[in-house]
Amino acid sequence: MAHERWDRAVYRATPAPATTVTHDVGLLVLRLFLGLTMAAHGTQKLFGWFGGPGLDATGKGFSMSGYPAGDAMAVIAGLAETLGGLGLALGLLTPLAGAALIGVFVNILDVRGLSPFFAPKGVELELALLAGIVALTLTGPGRFSVDHFLPVLRESRPRYSVLGLVLGVVAGVVVLLVRD
Repeated sequence: MAHERWDRAVYRATPAPATTVTHDVGLLVLRLFLGLTMAAHGTQKLFGWFGGPGLDATGKGFSMSGYPAGDAMAVIAGLAETLGGLGLALGLLTPLAGAALIGVFVNILDVRGLSPFFAPKGVELELALLAGIVALTLTGPGRFSVDHFLPVLRESRPRYSVLGLVLGVVAGVVVLLVRD
């Protein structure tokens, strides 16, 4: 019994390590996959790369979905996905990169709706990507990132992480408000 109390006291008194190499490698893998996936989607819209529709077709899609100035919205979405994705992959200004991508997903989910959930017409993939982006926005990019070398982001991460999350949702909702 006394031994049990001592073990619990030691467990409570021992701080958990702030980060480990495996933690940071895990964040790097997640950042690279999500970031490069989103950047590729953006270049599909902007340049028609990777079999994408390009600006004209993407602009028409935005117009058919009720957005004014479909061509301008295609550029905005393509840039948000490309630059947000590259920022996420590099771990560069991660809260801002996350905000750009969260704003995109607010609109994607509104246009597509949340039903049905599963493929072929479901949104489970979009929700999984969004969950990963939100997680990275809140946790930060880890040691193997550009942000790690920017003291202001390293020291104020919780504040900027929440701010990035809120900014992304607000920006996404503002864009939705201009939709017909």
